[in-house]
Amino acid sequence: MTESPLLFVNAAQVVTCAGPARARVGKEMADAVAQAGVAVLVNGSTISAVTDEAELRAAWPDATVVDCAQGLLTPGFVDSHTHAIFGRGRFEEQEMRAAGISYLEIARRGGGIHASVRDLRSSADDHLYALARERLRALAAAGVTTVEVKSGYGLSLEDELRTLHIIRRLSETLPMRIVPTFLGAHEIPLEYRDRESGRREYVELLVQEMIPAVAQSQLARFADVFCEPGVFTVAESREILTAARQAGLGIKLHADELAAGGGAELAAELRATSADHLAAVTDEGIRALSSAGTVATLLPGTMLFLGKTKQAPARALIDAGCAVALATDFNPGTSPTTDFPLILTLGVSQLHLTAGEAILAGTVNGAAALGLAARVGQIAPGFSADLCLWNLSDVRELPYWYGGQRCAASWTRGKPCHVHDLALSSLR
Repeated sequence: MTESPLLFVNAAQVVTCAGPARARVGKEMADAVAQAGVAVLVNGSTISAVTDEAELRAAWPDATVVDCAQGLLTPGFVDSHTHAIFGRGRFEEQEMRAAGISYLEIARRGGGIHASVRDLRSSADDHLYALARERLRALAAAGVTTVEVKSGYGLSLEDELRTLHIIRRLSETLPMRIVPTFLGAHEIPLEYRDRESGRREYVELLVQEMIPAVAQSQLARFADVFCEPGVFTVAESREILTAARQAGLGIKLHADELAAGGGAELAAELRATSADHLAAVTDEGIRALSSAGTVATLLPGTMLFLGKTKQAPARALIDAGCAVALATDFNPGTSPTTDFPLILTLGVSQLHLTAGEAILAGTVNGAAALGLAARVGQIAPGFSADLCLWNLSDVRELPYWYGGQRCAASWTRGKPCHVHDLALSSLR
């Protein structure tokens, strides 16, 4: 039996983000295209029309009507950088940082990523799945309909594959779109740091065993590397990412998060889909990213949580013609938040974006950071019916109010992803 179309009506504004089916750059990021008096028709998993409400009501009298009750209708957000598969939090590290102990020193002492590795290796799959499922539901409740989820707390062939299987299980049981990324190059495991040749051995394990196994299993769409002084060098990152691309995986980088180390330039050289963090990116790195068309994914929640006063230079990136995306970096150590609208707030207050730029950074450009901009991130005919309804009336309110539950409901591919407002409960 064919389901009737959905007709979204009576929105104070429909924020379409309509435009080219690619990452937006420069002045293109300024206008999220907020319209009043229009309705949205969804047929199956796809948006069919965005036009005059009276016209659509007349043309589709049998459609199931979703009354937006003068709320704000936007594309679902795309969280293009998360580390959602982990066990316990690392709350003790927050106090250590407050006492003046650096991120890299905490890692040197066996904390940071290493602490999460020990925890994941000792945790059962069902336990990790259950924790991640609730975290992704929390992201959905914050308006996220597409989310990238990385591995990277296993750092062994067995545990990285195990993590990726958990991500696949989540994608098969949750309505939101989940994009899996292999991050075996998140850190050099402690057991390899204990011997002189260990570092080289782990890079060879990544290149010769882990990447081929991940590619053969088709468990990941991308490979990522933490290219940072003290973690993976530019040369090591180039070797790992080249092997990943040759195996058929897309490539992404953690780049220039805490110190300028050439990560942005490497991302540009390899024409990576995205370079993420970039709080310490140089002018040369900005120019390289712009020339390459690599999306600059900024993670302001991370720098806020780490107590850093310096954020990524969003305005310089946009002025140079880079496509800027925003994401949560949800992880247990440096950004334990599932509040995507908070990231928009930080985008405006800390990165000095306009509201329209922040919305596009969390929709169209987030989709581009995952290679999905041709079909995700816009409320436009032919695009995936990924929608979010907010108890707000103006697009500028999304980054203005922070805290609280303002997402009334969301849909991914035309199916309910999250329903909070009881008036919409019949649409589950």
